[in-house]
Amino acid sequence: MNAVGYILAVVVAGLLAIGGQYYLDREFKFSRNLVYMALLAFVGTYAGSELFGAIGSIDSLSANGPEIGGFYILTGLLGGFVLVAATVIGLTRQKKQLPTDMESQGISDPKVAHWLFNDSRAASLWLGIRLFVGYEWLSAGYHKVSGTGWMDGGSALKGFWTGAVAVPANGSPRITYGWYREFLQYMLNHEWYSWFGKVIAVGELLIGIGMILGVLVGFAAFFGALMNFNFMLAGSASTNPMLFALAIGLILAWKVAGYWGVDRVLLPILGAPWSPGKVFVHQPHEVPTTA
Repeated sequence: MNAVGYILAVVVAGLLAIGGQYYLDREFKFSRNLVYMALLAFVGTYAGSELFGAIGSIDSLSANGPEIGGFYILTGLLGGFVLVAATVIGLTRQKKQLPTDMESQGISDPKVAHWLFNDSRAASLWLGIRLFVGYEWLSAGYHKVSGTGWMDGGSALKGFWTGAVAVPANGSPRITYGWYREFLQYMLNHEWYSWFGKVIAVGELLIGIGMILGVLVGFAAFFGALMNFNFMLAGSASTNPMLFALAIGLILAWKVAGYWGVDRVLLPILGAPWSPGKVFVHQPHEVPTTA
């Protein structure tokens, strides 16, 4: 998708969001709901166009419709409309003061899910997983930091990107999605590997340390999963699928995964953005009363 395609995707997403907001409020106004629907509309239009049309095969759904600047109009419209319509339905229930949480509608999590992700007794299970994932990241990061090709110019990363974006004359390319190939090619053309190699090497090392010590395990697992995801998009399997699956579990269990670690002390102090910890909660001092 080129610049024209992106502009068209933004325009389509904006129109869909405005239509959804008008249907909801019966008037045009700038609101939080409009911003929310605009973001989801863009995700829908982009995914509907790019993902359906990425492979480019004759049986691709996008191949049945026109495209402008790489933006597949029919599937882009369909993707954006589906997400906006679902959002409008959900906000309509909220506006009518109908229950929106699933538990109030009789659908709740199984007890095993609560035990895995909220009960400190499951921390010993996550400790084993955490140490395994942490060792894998620490080992990979240490070899990159202490070796060559990553901290001294990024030649190893350059070679990896070059091999990933290459399209062989006979055979299938390593990268399935064209948009990701274009992204890597853009970074290659601008020589981002010279500094991105250092980011990856040091990042892997920090993720490993954070996992092993139990420091902000949720954040460490998120960035680990992000790197696994990108490696897999670039056509590298290796240990990435297993580490990605385990990282998702650690993200979901962020409250208890680091219980046998620094998080046992750190999380109650820091808390979360939606639930500030002790360091962010102001405790008013009681003024003694006199008789």
